[in-house]
Amino acid sequence: MPMNVPARSSALDLRPLSARSVVLSLLLGAHPPELPVSELVRLVEGFDVGGSTLRAALSRMVAAGDLRRTDGGYRLSDRLLERQRRQEDAVHPHTRAWEGDWEMAVVTATGRGPAERADLRTRLAALRLAELREGVWLRPANLTRTLPGDLDQVVQRYTARPGGAPGELAETLWPLDAWSATARALLAHIAGAPRPADRLTAFAAVVRHLLADPVLPPGLLPADWPGTELRAAYTGYRRELIGEVRARVRGT
Repeated sequence: MPMNVPARSSALDLRPLSARSVVLSLLLGAHPPELPVSELVRLVEGFDVGGSTLRAALSRMVAAGDLRRTDGGYRLSDRLLERQRRQEDAVHPHTRAWEGDWEMAVVTATGRGPAERADLRTRLAALRLAELREGVWLRPANLTRTLPGDLDQVVQRYTARPGGAPGELAETLWPLDAWSATARALLAHIAGAPRPADRLTAFAAVVRHLLADPVLPPGLLPADWPGTELRAAYTGYRRELIGEVRARVRGT
């Protein structure tokens, strides 16, 4: 049974967006990730966030280290710039032709506490590795990336080529049918969500779901895999939100 990347098709992960979530969604999708105060005020009004609520949220976010004040506006902090990078990688993953090899990372560090073990598991999963058994993580070697150097202190890395059918191994490691079903449910929900606040909520869920996409080689995916369609839908929405919407705001 798949042990990694849980996904639900019966109940979409549509979390109500707070003022903080709305601001982060706007800035995480902006390049550069900075907006003037006047523009933020006008944009968030379209998502049912009032001016006083926004100002209180901005103050809390600066105090928490989420944002930095700039001349006349706000910018993502360095910590959240890393989150933006992960989000960008989820929307536009860097892949290469797959020749059958798999990346393998074997945890070798000992004596770590529960918090350290949990943090390492989170980091390895974020790198789109999946756990075959305790301490043994792997994935097809089809991603173009550089793994963090400090991982070498706690894992040993190998290139492997499993003897069994790679498609069956992928199905063991990831719940591919469940991910696909949730992606299609999100696409259907988006099509029926005309209100700006509902669409922003839905596309925030889309980004979370894309972060859980294992980005496997096409030959290991089920038929009609909706990953490309989901990415195209989000890319179009971001263009609408940060392009057309900002242009309209400036024209008012």
